[in-house]
Amino acid sequence: MGSNETGRGLSRRTMLKMAGGTAVAGGLLGGAGYAMARPSAPASAPEAAAPWHSKLVRPGPDGKLVYAEDANKSRIPDFSWAGYRNGEAPLPDVPVLRTISPVSGDNTEHIQKALDEVGALPLDANGFRGTVLLRPGTYPVAGTIRIAHSGVVLRGAGPTDDPAVSSIIKATGKAAQQNVILVGGAVENWSAEVPGSRTDVVSDFVQVGSRTFTVADASKLKVGDNIIVFHPHTAEWLKAIDNGGVDEKPPWPVGKRPIIYNRYVKAVSGNEITICAPVFNHLERKLSQSYVYKWDNGEVVRDAGVESLRIDIQANSAEDEDHARNGVQLKGVEDAWVRNCRAVHFVFAGFDTHAATRCTILDSWAYSPRSQIIGSRRYNFNAGNYAQQVLFRGLTASYARHAFVASGTTKTSGCAWVDGVSRLSYSESGGHHRWSQGLLFDNISEIEAKYDRGHMISLHNRIDHGSGHGWSSVHSVAWNCTVDDGKWVTVQRPPTAQNYAIGTTGAANGKSYQDLTPGFIEGTNKPGLAIKSLYDAQLADRLR
Repeated sequence: MGSNETGRGLSRRTMLKMAGGTAVAGGLLGGAGYAMARPSAPASAPEAAAPWHSKLVRPGPDGKLVYAEDANKSRIPDFSWAGYRNGEAPLPDVPVLRTISPVSGDNTEHIQKALDEVGALPLDANGFRGTVLLRPGTYPVAGTIRIAHSGVVLRGAGPTDDPAVSSIIKATGKAAQQNVILVGGAVENWSAEVPGSRTDVVSDFVQVGSRTFTVADASKLKVGDNIIVFHPHTAEWLKAIDNGGVDEKPPWPVGKRPIIYNRYVKAVSGNEITICAPVFNHLERKLSQSYVYKWDNGEVVRDAGVESLRIDIQANSAEDEDHARNGVQLKGVEDAWVRNCRAVHFVFAGFDTHAATRCTILDSWAYSPRSQIIGSRRYNFNAGNYAQQVLFRGLTASYARHAFVASGTTKTSGCAWVDGVSRLSYSESGGHHRWSQGLLFDNISEIEAKYDRGHMISLHNRIDHGSGHGWSSVHSVAWNCTVDDGKWVTVQRPPTAQNYAIGTTGAANGKSYQDLTPGFIEGTNKPGLAIKSLYDAQLADRLR
């Protein structure tokens, strides 16, 4: 699909019908979302299939979800912590305090001035400053629009290609224009340790999905502290994971790939602490001595968002790369969001996240990128380094290399892609490299793919691909996903961990660059999966 649209644009329902599937309303916008493409029912459809539950996640006698574990203590983790304020609050409607129209020529400073004026206002009691509203029209932008203050929102009139009813950011910059819109930007990582706050994790084994463990000295911590849980990359841990799964390329260098979690302390009892969201990998003390420390998070931008905009990046040809790399990047942020936006003709990502926690990208399109079809390009909805608890929901992608992807490594976890359709992809969705953990692909459809290898949603070992990517995803789940045209979902079992494919429409197996031991596969092409969305079920279970 190209970028030409008429009226209010092609809806996601229309896109699904074009692909030969059906779309069924699944609940309120931003709640249950939309069900993805499924093969159309025959004229005389049989009776509805009997509902079934996964052996690994099912309601118990009291209605609460119960989780089974295997001999290695692996279990499906709770992904419901992904999203704005851990899914515990809806995206806010922040009042408009500035309204502007397009001016002739470059509008970068015009828009930036309005954002900075609102950014200079005091935060209200809810942590917001106000919204800058762009009236319908076309806004040529040669630079980067920066939302650098907490509580500030940039909102348009709509995301279609009709300037009479929508607000179109026409990105005219060249390759130096890395991002058309940057939310945050000051924080690259979570290494700013508060002196004197470090204490070891002394639990011998912290199971994947756990939130409670014992530290050596909890007196250094209190409820509300923002802490980092740090699992060093030791030679012992590297050996346990088979050198990362590489073959002819060198093992991942010791020290290079620590597992890191950004969390808040929710409770302290003696030396036992409870954190706000689970860990997504086993923490075994015999393999690596984990520790925690308070993080100085003073430069993080919070409660900022981008809404109802079209980001139209100007490109000369299908493989031109002399233009902006990303549509919107969330970087150094917490509780930020993108809602009802469309990004077209980017090189790398329509929507990119880096050093971002508890963020939501909702009801948005990233399509028709303009770049060479080679590495480090066309990651339409991307969870990058230090992206954690990011929810991507209600997604439309086309012509991707990796439409729904975690391109971070051991520092990226707990992200969910829910209710998404990708058409005409050149490669797979999934984790991309080096032990990204706790990824959920929930009601994701990869249809009409151009990729000739066949594994369209992949939780697997990429072995020597790229720079020695090895195990791309662990403790990750493909739930109720769809592939067509003889493609398949790949799940392979990593050492010390597990991956899962449950309720796939299409094929699911362990076939990839090498055929390895399959992960847990259940209910392939079996209608009637009772829990339609794992994310929704887990969130409802946690909040009830």
